[in-house]
Amino acid sequence: MSRIPYYEVENAAGRHAEFLGKLGTQLNIYRMLAHSENGLKGFARMGNTLLHRCELDPVLRELAILRVGRLSRAAYEVFLHERIAREVGVADEKIAALRDATIESPVFSDHEKAVLRFTDEVVRNVRASDKALKAVEVFLSRGALVELTLAIGYYMMVCRFLETTGVDGEEGQAEWLKTAKL
Repeated sequence: MSRIPYYEVENAAGRHAEFLGKLGTQLNIYRMLAHSENGLKGFARMGNTLLHRCELDPVLRELAILRVGRLSRAAYEVFLHERIAREVGVADEKIAALRDATIESPVFSDHEKAVLRFTDEVVRNVRASDKALKAVEVFLSRGALVELTLAIGYYMMVCRFLETTGVDGEEGQAEWLKTAKL
């Protein structure tokens, strides 16, 4: 149950109402973020950029996002991004390995393991070690490395927002939680 009430979207006016109409407010996270017109706009623009306008391979991005969600114990985020991960081609066995918190599983390629280790270090230590950084620099362009770091930081923020405000799960999430191992 949400810790603060959702924004009454039907009461929005002007540009805020226009933006909410374009965005769509079917997701609970948007209904919560709508309390801050400018915050929602910035949030949506950054999220859309990371998801749709980056050179970072979407499979690597989704593995990192799922790892951030798991480390943050943010069921909402993991639930939504497991679906997105499948849509971009992440195999079910990789999603299952992340559910088991097994980033060293043989189902992951060496590059995927390097991204997951890098993600772990950024989430847990704020700063990735030189070893973790060098491991991803070998195969990521500087642009993709920046995008990976931005995605990790952005989804850390998302998880903290979700958990602090208590955003309710979406349809199907309660059933999913029975097997999610969060």
